[in-house]
Amino acid sequence: MKINLTKLGKRYNRDWIFRNLDFQFDDGKQYAITGPNGSGKSTLLQIISGSSIFNEGDIIYYENGEPFEGEKVFKKISYAAPYLDVVEEMTLTEFFSFHQNMKGWLPGLDTQKVIFLSALQGAAHKQIRYFSSGMKQRVKLAQAIFSNVPVVLLDEPLTNLDEEGVSLYHYLIEKYCQNRLLIISSNDKKEYSFCNEVVDMRKYK
Repeated sequence: MKINLTKLGKRYNRDWIFRNLDFQFDDGKQYAITGPNGSGKSTLLQIISGSSIFNEGDIIYYENGEPFEGEKVFKKISYAAPYLDVVEEMTLTEFFSFHQNMKGWLPGLDTQKVIFLSALQGAAHKQIRYFSSGMKQRVKLAQAIFSNVPVVLLDEPLTNLDEEGVSLYHYLIEKYCQNRLLIISSNDKKEYSFCNEVVDMRKYK
């Protein structure tokens, strides 16, 4: 899948967050979106995911060389961010099973294997409301990385993770994201050191 941005711009009230952003995200590559706080990193990721609108320019999604409507993008993209909620009333097994029915896991995976690969097997039948912040972040990352979609979007993926969680993150990226389009919004090189290209939002003020 390929995503093409042309003269893209976003503003809040009269203040432009970014403008004239031209960029093409290609299938199978890994990208980082960087920049200071308020530069539009997370906003751009939300626009790419289809969860936020833009004010000028255009964004076109391509699959197998053919463009398709932006309204269908949610079926092709998974998205993890610290500000996105999970259903805390569900147990982990219930939550992942619900997700499996909605979007599906990568080939060869099922809910139990996803729980194991996330190192959360000890909490499989616990309500997510009782998870630590680091455990909740693992849930969000697992939901995004293991989803059977061609595009994975991650916003500040190491938020609340301890050293073990950081190591797990890098393992999952290397193992399960190599042949997909991966876009990471971050200012921490530990989160995106493996990326092929960097989009610096300071260039689009």
